[in-house]
Amino acid sequence: MSKVEQFDARSCVLLRLGERRFALAAEQIAELVAPSRVFRFAHRTTEIDGVILRRGRVVPVCDVAERLTGKKLTSRRFYLVATQKRGASLDWVALPVSGECELITADLTPAGESDSPHVAAWLSHEGDVIEVLNLDALTPVPGDRAILTQGETPEAHA
Repeated sequence: MSKVEQFDARSCVLLRLGERRFALAAEQIAELVAPSRVFRFAHRTTEIDGVILRRGRVVPVCDVAERLTGKKLTSRRFYLVATQKRGASLDWVALPVSGECELITADLTPAGESDSPHVAAWLSHEGDVIEVLNLDALTPVPGDRAILTQGETPEAHA
């Protein structure tokens, strides 16, 4: 494999979850917002903490820190609002982050077969090897969100 095939230079946003840094492709980021009121409701979707209202949209808040680091976030400094293309629709999801975010350009190495599904790629920045996240593997799909917010399980609709 040549270096051209192996690396893909892209803009990414670094985010901090506790003591670890992760990245998302910059084209997935809608905005970075200060913490706002999270509306909580009865549901069975463990990935969703609640929702925030942003620019006329109801945006689910998905705290992925525990899945990625083994610890829940104790403080939320910002919400990183990201977009996900699901079929013909473009969904928004808010990810709580505990520290500053940074826009960088880095060479990405594609994830391998042995990597976890939440890893889309890898990058190297300031001596650290950082996971570029695959949001589709970390957040529930829209159909599941609708079903589970009604208090039902996806298996009931299979």
